[in-house]
Formats: sequence, structure tokens, C-alpha cells
Amino acid sequence: MRFDVVTLFPEIFSAVRDCGITARARMRGLWSMNCWNPRDTATDLHRTIDDRPFGGGPGMVMMAEPLAQTIDAVRASGNRGPILSFAPNGARLTDARVREIAAAKEPIVLVCGRYEGIDERFLESYVDEVVSLGDFVLSGGELPACALIDAVVRQLPGAIKDLSASDESFATGLLDAPHYTRPEVWRGMPVPDVLLSGHHKNIGKWSREKSLALTLRTRPDLIRIANSSGLLTREDVKFLRTMGAKNISEGRRS
Repeated sequence: MRFDVVTLFPEIFSAVRDCGITARARMRGLWSMNCWNPRDTATDLHRTIDDRPFGGGPGMVMMAEPLAQTIDAVRASGNRGPILSFAPNGARLTDARVREIAAAKEPIVLVCGRYEGIDERFLESYVDEVVSLGDFVLSGGELPACALIDAVVRQLPGAIKDLSASDESFATGLLDAPHYTRPEVWRGMPVPDVLLSGHHKNIGKWSREKSLALTLRTRPDLIRIANSSGLLTREDVKFLRTMGAKNISEGRRS
């Protein structure tokens, strides 16, 4: 899968290019990335890519023309895929959307804004989708772009073990259960006995209940979605009711 990233700070992307799972997946040829700097299209002495906003206000706005010329160069290089940018007013990035992008495996272009934002005329003319990581503001689109690349690459076949990808938070509609490793006792805190028992059925029950309890406590909206989607078993519903969950319908048969 190919990513072309339009950014003023290509060095930021060394994190996903050269580290961890995404680096190993890249070396196996599962994905590639090219970074394009809009300053390279600027023709003036100072390589200007931003200017003051019309109507006044603080900060600077990225100009449409350098970005448009950069996208034209990306298109000429062979990437005809969708163009995404990042802003708090975009659609919230979800696990489902990440999986859609990974499944499509088509080339994708990521435009990383900076300063106060991007000239709206460029967004209207070139960008297919605006994405948000949440209700907060970052200094630019580079970190969201890194997050999207990391999330998508993890879903590509061969990037990680299939079981790991299918058992992560959100893959089942719920948050993941807590994890433990050696030593069995750390600073006076032991690993739960059930995880040392070797009894896989009991371990599975414990993990499911911990997952349900954590999701109910911190993301009750996911419980409602899982319930309406038929992802909860009767045992899940019974357990959630003991935890004080309300308006949970009878689950599917376990």
C-alpha cells in the first residue's frame, strides 16, 4: 500500500517509517511512503507557502497554490487515490474506517496542514475527506497522519499476527481486557490467580468480564453500540446488569 504525504516537516514521519511494526512491515514490502514538501513548489526567494488571513485574525493560513501544485506532482507520479486532510472539524477516525482503508489497499494521499489551517478553496477543490482524531487541537496534521498510517498498516495482512489484530481494542466492539506478564508478583502486586490457572475457559470468562467492565466504566457508548449490533451474549448482558448497566436488551445466545 502506498502513502504520499504532503508535509512541511517530513522528518516527523521517520517515526512510522523506521520504528517498530510499521518499519518491519515496510521492509517486507507491505507499504511505502513518499513525503512531498510544498515549499519545493514555491518560486519566490523565501519559498513562501503561507500568508495572512483575509478578514483579519491571528496566525497564518497555508496558501492554495503550493498545495495544489504539490498534489499535481503526486498525481503525476502515479498516485490517483483519495486525498485526506486533518482538522478538528473532520469526521472522527474510527477502527471501522481504518479497516476500510486497509482493505481497499489503494494508494492514499495525506495532506498535513499547519498554522491556522489551509485555504478553504484548496480543501473544496482537492480534498476528498477531512479526518479528526478527537476534540482537541494539534500543531499540524503530521501526528494524525502518523497515527492513521500506523493504524492502517497494522491491519495489512502480514504486518502482525492475525490473532493480535483481531483481538485488539475496538476489533470486538469493546475495549481490551488488562494484560500482565512476568514477574508473577511485582512490588507486592500479584497477577490475578485465574491467569496462572491454565484453565482456558475461566481465563476467557475473566477476560470477557474485565473487558465489559472497563468498557462500561470508560466508554459506555461502545456498550450501547455493541448491544444494538448484537455483539453481546446473554451472559454479557447478565454480567453488565450486575454492574448496574441499564437499557441493555437480552443478548444473543452464547
